[in-house]
This record gives sequence, C-alpha cells and structure tokens, in this order.
Amino acid sequence: MGAGIAYSSAMKGIEVVLKDVSLESAEKGKAYSKNIVDKKLNKGHLSQDKHDALLNNILPTDNAQQLAGCDLVIEAVFENRELKASVTQEAEAQLSTQAIFASNTSTLPITGLAQASKRPENYIGLHFFSPVDKMPLVEIICGEKTSDETLALAYDYVQQIGKTPIVVNDSRGFYTSRVFATFANEGIAMLGEGISAAAIENAAFLSGFPVGPLAVTDEVSLTLLEKIRKQTILDMAAEGKEYIHHPAEPTVDKMVSLQREGKLAGAGFYSYADKELTKGSRKQLWSGLKDTFEQANKTIDLQEIKDRLLYIQAIETVRCLEENVLTSVRDANIGSIMGIGYPVWTGGILQFINQTGLPAFIERAQHLHATFGERFRVPTLLKQMANDKLTFKDS
Repeated sequence: MGAGIAYSSAMKGIEVVLKDVSLESAEKGKAYSKNIVDKKLNKGHLSQDKHDALLNNILPTDNAQQLAGCDLVIEAVFENRELKASVTQEAEAQLSTQAIFASNTSTLPITGLAQASKRPENYIGLHFFSPVDKMPLVEIICGEKTSDETLALAYDYVQQIGKTPIVVNDSRGFYTSRVFATFANEGIAMLGEGISAAAIENAAFLSGFPVGPLAVTDEVSLTLLEKIRKQTILDMAAEGKEYIHHPAEPTVDKMVSLQREGKLAGAGFYSYADKELTKGSRKQLWSGLKDTFEQANKTIDLQEIKDRLLYIQAIETVRCLEENVLTSVRDANIGSIMGIGYPVWTGGILQFINQTGLPAFIERAQHLHATFGERFRVPTLLKQMANDKLTFKDS
C-alpha cells in the first residue's frame, strides 16, 4: 500500500519520502514504481524524462529524520494499534506543527488512533484501495478532533493525485470496509451453510459484482479478517460493549487451521499453487471445499444468493446513514461502486434501494431477516422513509 501511494503521488509531481524499517525494504517499495514506469516506457506510454522524473521524486530511506519538512505523512503499516501509535510518534517528532498525519487504516477508528498524536486536530484517515495505482477512490475519515483545515488539505491532496474523494465520519470500519465486510462474510457464511462455492461465486458474477466474495477474501487474506476480529473484540471489551459473532467465523477459522490463508499464502478458497491446479489454469476453486463444507443435497436458490449479497450491503449502508458515518447519498453511491465494487447497473448502493422501491426492498429484507438472522433487520430509517414516501437523494 505504501509503495502504491508513493507511486500515485510521485506520478503527479509530488516529492515523496518512502520510509520503511530497512533501506532494503524501502528500495523494494521504490522498485514497485520502477516496475510500473519501466513497462510504460517500453510501451511508449511514457517519455524517458517523465520516467526519470517520477523515480527521482521518490526517496527511499530507513531514517525517520528524512521526514523533516514533509507537509503530509501517510502511514500504511499493519492493522495493529500499538504499531500505528509507534509510527505516529516517530514521524511527528520530525514534523512541523502544521504538518498533517494520516492513517491508511481500513478498520481502526481514527479517533482512537489519534490518541497517540500530540496534535489530534492534524490527524485524519486516508483509506486507499488496492492496487492504489488502479483504484480511483480514497475514503477520507474525520476523527472527533480532526480540524476543518486538515480535512480541506487532505481533500486537496486526494484530488491532486487524481483520485475521487468521499468524506465520512469516524466509526469501526468507516463506510467502505464496514460494508465490504458484510459482502465477504455473507459469502463465507453461505459456504459454511453447505452452499457450493461455485454457486456463490457465480451468483455474485451474475449480480454484477466484479469478483465473488470468496475470491475477494483470498485477495485481502483470511488472516487479516482474523486479526481485525481479534482487535475488534479487544476494543469492544475495553469499551464495555458486547461483540456479536458472525456465522462466517467458524469457516474462516477452519480455513486458517488448514493453512489456506489466501492468495499471498498460495492457498485459500481458491488454489494458486501449481500442484493443485489443472494444467493451464491460473486459479480455480479449491477442490477440498466440497468435502470440507459443501452439502451435495443442499438446495440452491440462485436468486436468494444474489439477494443476500446485494441486500446485506444495502442494509449496512443505511445503518451508516443512521449513525451519521455517511452524510451524503452521493458519497454512498460513489463509494459503493468505486471502492466496494457494488454492481454498476444499480447506480450505487442507495440507488439500488430506490429502484427496487422502498416497500418492495423492505418486504424482501424482512424475509431475509426471518430466514437468516438479525444482520438483515430493516433499519428504522428505512421504515420511516417508506412511511413518508421518501427516496434517497442529495439535497
């Protein structure tokens, strides 16, 4: 992620210090950019001067003192609160009082992370999506103490590097990660119910999702889901709140115990290693899913699978509006298509509810609630809007 952010910034003429724990690691981060621009140069899509200028804009280092003079620092370390706190304090020791510090966290609340900062008003979330050089969206997250000036400068930076910004308020998972998790978890839960993996992935494809929930989970890794869950349980316990377990969790735990942790590990819901693939295949669903999870006599209702994937995300998005995490219908719709991969034909996640019709959407959601549980409960806001004959639109 850090290498991708460095490339996207340097491509727009911004000077970047790429700091890592070792110079070797930092050089590898710069090599990410070199690999991209070398290909563009060889294809004639980039001049030699621009190629060289971009690489000259990136300074790899293992020395935090090189951050002195930076206007903006973006940390992209692992989703670990203590590690992020350490990185924040290390960087802030080198920065001016006007400099902004941003976290690329995808789940941890910004207000909590900002407690490690001496200047929480200068602290903000900048959630990039992978791969950074291709994904057009950046989710900007305001903590409780984030100043308007910090938000304005962060917004300008996102536009400067050619990305589309959406602005949300703080919460666990914010908007995009929180809603994306419902998609991944619903697919995994269905597998745990005995539904065939092929039916789940094909239903997602037929619904218009660019990738199925099992494939996308492999991309982000099952170990990340496990780490996020453990951190969430700890945080909620500290806050005196009850953690509600998701039916997908036993399946995630089973896959991790089988050392099938995702694409990076070489094995997940899909097979990536040569010895597991049929000749000529790049990846395919792991054959062991049939014996481990699937039930041969399980009735498959394709429309129900499609609706579960579409509706669970829409319901969670309405909850984000209820909780003031989202303050804009526009940001919800744009973020759902550009960041989460919600089907383009819908016009966005809230527009999907509009075009379905609120009464019809509520009726179907109530059926899913009765059949599959509390996570499909219809939000109060949606019921109120239906009673008042309102639709989702930006004023």
